[in-house]
Amino acid sequence: MLSILKSVALDGLQGFVVQVEVDIAGGLPAFEVVGLPDAAVREARDRVRAAIKNAGFEFPVRRITVNLAPADIRKEGPGYDLALAAGILTATEQVPPEAAAEYVYFGELSLDGGVRGVCGVLPSVAAVVRHSEHRIIVAAANAEEAALVEGAQVFPVHNLQELVQFLRGEEEILPCTVEIDQILQKRSDETDFAEVRGQLYAKRALEVAAAGGHNVLLAGSPGTGKTMLARRLPGILPQMSFNEALEVTEIHSLAGLLPPGEPLVTQRPFRAPHHTASSVALVGGGRFPRPGEVSLAHNGVLFLDEFPEFPKDTLEALRQPLEDGVVTVSRAAGTVCFPARIMLVAACNPCPCGYYGDQEKECNCSPQQVQRYRSRLSGPLLDRVELYVSVPRVKFQDLAGEPTGESSTVIRERVETARGTQRERFKGKKAKCNAAMTPGQVRRCCSLTTEAARMLQAAYRQLALSARAHDRTLKVARTIADLEGVDIIDTAHVAEAIQYRERESERYM
Repeated sequence: MLSILKSVALDGLQGFVVQVEVDIAGGLPAFEVVGLPDAAVREARDRVRAAIKNAGFEFPVRRITVNLAPADIRKEGPGYDLALAAGILTATEQVPPEAAAEYVYFGELSLDGGVRGVCGVLPSVAAVVRHSEHRIIVAAANAEEAALVEGAQVFPVHNLQELVQFLRGEEEILPCTVEIDQILQKRSDETDFAEVRGQLYAKRALEVAAAGGHNVLLAGSPGTGKTMLARRLPGILPQMSFNEALEVTEIHSLAGLLPPGEPLVTQRPFRAPHHTASSVALVGGGRFPRPGEVSLAHNGVLFLDEFPEFPKDTLEALRQPLEDGVVTVSRAAGTVCFPARIMLVAACNPCPCGYYGDQEKECNCSPQQVQRYRSRLSGPLLDRVELYVSVPRVKFQDLAGEPTGESSTVIRERVETARGTQRERFKGKKAKCNAAMTPGQVRRCCSLTTEAARMLQAAYRQLALSARAHDRTLKVARTIADLEGVDIIDTAHVAEAIQYRERESERYM
């Protein structure tokens, strides 16, 4: 007998409904799975056989052929186990065919018949709903994650016995629901800007960066607080909207990084890969492409400590994602796109020993060593950084007293006000913050006073800015004006933006 059920295949974040065709015929006992399955799908034969038997159902000792159509799309992972088992039970008339055909199945089976959660449930369910399939059966561990998709009716099952009883009409399973508003309200600020002693200039620069979504380079001697500042940046970023949270959750679900019991990522990501990371680990890829750190940091912060220590080809791979907000991974098997709208925060020392320009400790590097160290960062990559921030040595009196700086909550209120202005400005547009403005939007949205335009012109000549650096300086000035709540960019706003562009007379890269 033949049964046809549905499951789903993922190609990056794009999904396709898969027809699971199960044919049981006479002949010598065999169990074949065709349709471009990977090793995990082929191994499902043993898991499904043991699960059906141990759950107390009959496994046919006949020739079983399973086709996963369309056959030209690669099928990966153990998520097809549930569909295979349901297909065999349907083909052997242990489950009513009409009831089984109403659902899409996605889950892994254990040998005792339990249903385990799998990776990539959220993008899979979203793809199913886009293909007008709304009734999905998943593992109970994935139910809340799957229920985040609007229009999906998600039925959670714990084991194969429960699934069979549900399909036979012997047991009722209610669709899973989630309280999205309650999930979004969860915010855990474990770090606070009030803990940072001194460094008023750097804290102001990070506030500007957070308000406009700009990239930052923190440069200074070891132990001055660069990493401490960077790790507190997510605490002053605005709360993610539900759509932003869904985008982040889809990527983390695909990568298998969702924490247990947390169906939705509500905190902006903060990713800090080690400087030995490869270009594939950073931007994504592999034989069968997977998202890299730049995509896992989507809608959040990618922090690259010891910036010049990263391999040069790895850093150069960041140029396109920083410009376009998307990573395109091309392989012989096809092309996959992953979102990558990030804030890049890089930290570096001014020289190999770390003390070039330090007022307290002498640098022992030769000019050639300093030059080689600086040359690890290319001009085109640095041109994509809007704010160059010097982080000097902290004074003793700042360390000795009680913390007097503003808390992250106070700073975040100003940042959210500025971001609200930008949302109104770009309503209906692709850009969501000043850093994402197109050249045309820069011309329309960055109106300058006559004096401010004259100052920018002088800086363009004296600092030898590129056209990209000119536009990025304008974007930063627009953000500073937004923080002050004014429409026209004045000389003070341009002066501060230029100050972040000067790179301390090339002392720091």
